[in-house]
Amino acid sequence: MKFKNTSEFQSKIKRIIITEEEIQQKIKEAGKYIDSLYDGKPILLVSILKGSFVFLADLARAVSVPCEVGFMAAKSYYESTQSSGIVKITMDLERDISECHVIIVEDIIDTGRTLNDVVKLLNARNPLSLRVVTLLDKPERRIVPFKADYSLFTIPDYFVIGYGLDYGEYFRNLPYIAEYTD
Repeated sequence: MKFKNTSEFQSKIKRIIITEEEIQQKIKEAGKYIDSLYDGKPILLVSILKGSFVFLADLARAVSVPCEVGFMAAKSYYESTQSSGIVKITMDLERDISECHVIIVEDIIDTGRTLNDVVKLLNARNPLSLRVVTLLDKPERRIVPFKADYSLFTIPDYFVIGYGLDYGEYFRNLPYIAEYTD
């Protein structure tokens, strides 16, 4: 997908669902929640790339407990608005997590397949604790039973873009969450 100009790019934004201000407020609340759970104990925030990198950056700044950052990449969407149903780990953590309190930072839980597979993989590595914090949760789309430990927003079954979420690698730079229109 290529855009000829900004107008064509913006024509794909149907409407803003969650504003930048609403996102930032919920991130502050999530940071306080994480601080209360760990009470100064170091944590490892694991971003599932690419969609959660923006969320991870803001969440890391919202916590006051010591934290490290790690990255994994898992794909289930391939140039489409529908899940392929196949989850592939394309980049793994480069460290032992057996002495870490791990928080997986996810952009959106849709079918649950991706997070289910990532959680199984990381649990097998025996972290001190493992939790999932997600920016968006779409429970209507769940195929695999999965529930995050903390969700900032629950949304209906819209295809959404912005704040790290993309369509065809575009729209990640939007500071809000919007519904995409074809």
